[in-house]
Amino acid sequence: MKIRLLFVLYSFFLLACQNNKKNEDVSIVAQNSIRYANGLSIQKFDTYSVVTVSNPWPTAAKNYTYILHQKGAAIPDSLQNHAAIQVPIRSIVVTSTTHIPVLELLGVENFLVGFPNTNYVSSEKTRALIDAKKVREIGTNQSLNTEVLLDMQPDVIIGFGVDGEKKTYDHLQQNGLKILYNGDWTEQHPLGRAEWIQLFGVLFGVEDKADLVFKKIEKDYFDAVELAKKADSKPTILSGAIYQDQWYLPQGKSWAAQFLDNAHGDYLWKDSGGTGSLSLSFETVLEKAQNADFWIGPGQFSSFEELEKANPNYSYFKAVQTKKVYSFSSKKGKTGGVIYYELASSRPDLVLKDLIKILHPELLPEYDLYFFEQLN
Repeated sequence: MKIRLLFVLYSFFLLACQNNKKNEDVSIVAQNSIRYANGLSIQKFDTYSVVTVSNPWPTAAKNYTYILHQKGAAIPDSLQNHAAIQVPIRSIVVTSTTHIPVLELLGVENFLVGFPNTNYVSSEKTRALIDAKKVREIGTNQSLNTEVLLDMQPDVIIGFGVDGEKKTYDHLQQNGLKILYNGDWTEQHPLGRAEWIQLFGVLFGVEDKADLVFKKIEKDYFDAVELAKKADSKPTILSGAIYQDQWYLPQGKSWAAQFLDNAHGDYLWKDSGGTGSLSLSFETVLEKAQNADFWIGPGQFSSFEELEKANPNYSYFKAVQTKKVYSFSSKKGKTGGVIYYELASSRPDLVLKDLIKILHPELLPEYDLYFFEQLN
């Protein structure tokens, strides 16, 4: 009897230890698997991952933490107050065209069930799904159709915001839907935006595939960087265009400016320091960039006729006179979406190769421009 009592007490002791282990605080912090993206952290444990989004929009006042867990996973007490999403998911709504290529690179585009303003989508694969009525129209980012979303009940909605206005998302969350904010567009490192594919890899349970895809993009990007270093020249570059009497162009540490630097180009505002955009007068830009060798990214212009009609003073620039103006605005999907806006953030290797081809065509003699075209 005494032995049996000891055995029962010992069994209760083991059970208590196991239960405590399930609910104990996370004492060992898993290493963040993200290397380039500043606004994303993914810490992987055996049956769940802790995902932190720290900069979903520039004025975000807090971090957003999500527990992406397998079915039946024990979540530590210290993480119970965070939003939990069971993975792998099997239905998703995304709200930015930049998310579309990520789904396709992972081969999970068939799980997309809704998108706002589907006319902006350029990808042929996803357009086919839209045309087949497999992806529902859910309004616009500024005015999502909550009734449709509540009827659809997707496993997760990838939220996208510019200024922190999230009343609609809060309403959907209060009604039981899972919202996960994505801040890939705030990243400044060319590979930082592309690395957000790792988040979708965890959501769909295809982490290994996401890692392989990203590593290939990463390798191709750095191979292109090394190739650009072989160039004998470093051409001067102007960018941006006039909008409402001000010339807007990328600051020196921005996403766009870093591409120009990695392509072995001399961007004339490389020392401006910021990550946003500069707002300058026409006279200021003309004084500094009148003799720039190239004008890359001239706003929405896709022809010299459009450019000169908008402002005849553009003709003062050497790049206009020598026809060395390159734009990505002319390459569009069948419903008018600009392909660059959709795909460029996921494929920085292609953006960089385009710029190398433009600035140093001798380094990539067999390469055809993917996003950019020379104005004619």
